Amino acid sequence: MKYLPAAIGLAILIATSHVSRAEDITRFAPPKADELTQAQKAWADMIAAPPRNAKFVNPPYRAYIRNPDLAPRLSALSDYLRWNTSLPPRLSELAILITARQWTAHYEWFAHYPLALKGGLDPNVANDIAAGKRPDNMKGDEAALYDLATALYRDRKVSDPIYKAALEKFGERGIMDIIGIIGYYDLVSMTLITMQAEAPNDSVPPLQALSK
Repeated sequence: MKYLPAAIGLAILIATSHVSRAEDITRFAPPKADELTQAQKAWADMIAAPPRNAKFVNPPYRAYIRNPDLAPRLSALSDYLRWNTSLPPRLSELAILITARQWTAHYEWFAHYPLALKGGLDPNVANDIAAGKRPDNMKGDEAALYDLATALYRDRKVSDPIYKAALEKFGERGIMDIIGIIGYYDLVSMTLITMQAEAPNDSVPPLQALSK
């Protein structure tokens, strides 16, 4: 497919984009193409290209674009964490779901729930995470990842047994990949929550509030 020039590409993105409940979101409202700086246009074109194929008017990108110095750094980190870590999609998406549940980030859960299932995660595991409980019948590597992430979120420390289990499954590089995914999607969750971005429809079972 021939790559479109920046001005044309931006115009098409605006004309064809569908932002979840865009009419209800007033924070970080979708920017207009003729209002973008050169740096913003360059970044918008970059994320529109494969493999991301992203629309800069959609969450969280329409928040990122407000800071064109930070935006390319965030998208570069995202590209690595989404597609180039040592983890298979089943595990990287599991880490993202755990993070979305931690923050009750509805848009993030909506976006990554189907990707987790496509990557091979058992729907029952995802549904248990949505319910706020430790999933039954996890595979060994899933349990090691879940316990590491949960220890970081809940306990603010990682015990020797949890670290040893993660080390055996992922190695030191894999542990850092998991921490990187969780940390980046913490940032995504906070951005989406600040934007008040909700799921666009009910095709994915929504997250419910958990009791304190």
